[in-house]
Amino acid sequence: MSLEDYVDNPLWPVLVETVHAMIMYSHHKAYTRDMIIQEHPEITPQELSTKLSVPLGEGLVILNELHEEKSESKQKI
Repeated sequence: MSLEDYVDNPLWPVLVETVHAMIMYSHHKAYTRDMIIQEHPEITPQELSTKLSVPLGEGLVILNELHEEKSESKQKI
């Protein structure tokens, strides 16, 4: 499944809410943005979840949000 398939699922908002409630989420997102994406820009959610030892759902949400942030910053330029 592609990331878009997950985002289009009606349960996506529930997953996002659950991931945002996780204590280490903001730290994992920052580490992914600042370190992992720099070294592996095409990392998959599965690879990210393995690398961070987090659930696949957290990897999906992190990569989706970072992709959206990147798209928004490009639109502002």
